[in-house]
Amino acid sequence: MSHAIAIGPRTYRFADLKTLLARASPLRSGDQLAGVAAASAEERVAAQMCLADLPLKVFLNQAVIPYEEDEVTRLILDSHDQAAFAAVSHLTVGGLRDWLLSDAATAETLAALAPGLTPEMAAAVSKLMRNQDLVLAARKCRVVTAFRNTQGLPGRMGVRLQPNHPADDARAIAAATLDGLLYGAGDAVIGINPAGDSPDDIRSLLTLLDEVRQRYAIPTQSCVLTHVTSTLDLMRRGAPVDLVFQSIAGTQKANAGFGVSLAVLDEAHQAARELKRGTVGDNVMYFETGQGSALSANAHWGVDQQTCEARAYAVARRYSPLLVNTVVGFIGPEYLYNGKQIIRAGLEDHFCGKLLGLPMGCDICYTNHAEADQDDMDALLTLLGAAGVHFIIGVPGADDIMLGYQSTSFHDALYLRNVLGLKRAPEFEDWLETMEITRGGRLLPQDRRQRLLAMMEGVA
Repeated sequence: MSHAIAIGPRTYRFADLKTLLARASPLRSGDQLAGVAAASAEERVAAQMCLADLPLKVFLNQAVIPYEEDEVTRLILDSHDQAAFAAVSHLTVGGLRDWLLSDAATAETLAALAPGLTPEMAAAVSKLMRNQDLVLAARKCRVVTAFRNTQGLPGRMGVRLQPNHPADDARAIAAATLDGLLYGAGDAVIGINPAGDSPDDIRSLLTLLDEVRQRYAIPTQSCVLTHVTSTLDLMRRGAPVDLVFQSIAGTQKANAGFGVSLAVLDEAHQAARELKRGTVGDNVMYFETGQGSALSANAHWGVDQQTCEARAYAVARRYSPLLVNTVVGFIGPEYLYNGKQIIRAGLEDHFCGKLLGLPMGCDICYTNHAEADQDDMDALLTLLGAAGVHFIIGVPGADDIMLGYQSTSFHDALYLRNVLGLKRAPEFEDWLETMEITRGGRLLPQDRRQRLLAMMEGVA
């Protein structure tokens, strides 16, 4: 079904829904690379105007990727909640935008609506929004999850402590972990990206993190970000697995490129829940996504990268994860060219994920060959903090020496907490006070007599 709109003497025609969505998307290098971007600013505005008048019901009848050929499409349509959708079923995409920005859209009404929205609806409405709209609407969404502490409560923001090392050196990882804890980071998760994929090495890292957690009674969760099939095998062998990690994308072909399917994720989700390692909740999955992943695998079906990204959230939503992280600038300038595009993508991802009912965090990051710098990341960090981001990344010095990209530091989290008055997960906040790392949420001066350091005396 084609879509058309007349602007003065000129009529713009869009062959189908995926073309309309692509042309309406704010400019980014990935869509240009894929050949799906609008040819001009005028065509982009025309597509946005046409999209604004499109009834939301259309998205239930026009799949951007064929139902018969894609299990993500089948998941989206088969799991759609018609009763939840009824509240907005009479609206157009533009009408949904207006409603989201109105006082009628509250945390309660948005939570009830989430199962009734498809990822394509979320992507569509985001394309009509300014950055401030994305901040305002996302801030209203409330998604609370829990494992050993509680994430997503009002006025709180978590930090993933990321103690990566290029050789998976245990002492270096332990030192970076201690550094992060003394800066009050680590309530979202202590998560390592391993340099290798040896099952024995992965198990050693899992054991290291679990021993640290138990020795100091830290109310947090750990994760080694290896492939889901490796984690499944390690769970069968009795390794101390808290969260199951997997990178996911918005098409079946792209997920196949990651070596994963819904069936595999189903198995891992069930296995992790059966371990019953959580103390205050049973959200056991940790997913990472990023605009451009489907395109980089040539598995995007001609769909723009932001809509593909939103479709990945349908996969995540199936498993009620503890954490979802858009690694926004990690894939590179071929997909998000500069700071402006990275900022926009980060706000879009955060908004779409939360609108669909997910606990969205963001790795506010860029590669060293992108046209971006830490000032751009400061801007995105502050905007996401105002938008109610669930968690950010904490890397020593903001420079990940293993992955070779620039992210956010422990100090960046402190900045955001101070500016916006954000607290940590309550259970973790209490632990920091007990360990005399903080008082009233603020870091205390430390020396060798600090309680955590004193407990570590003599520990190899």
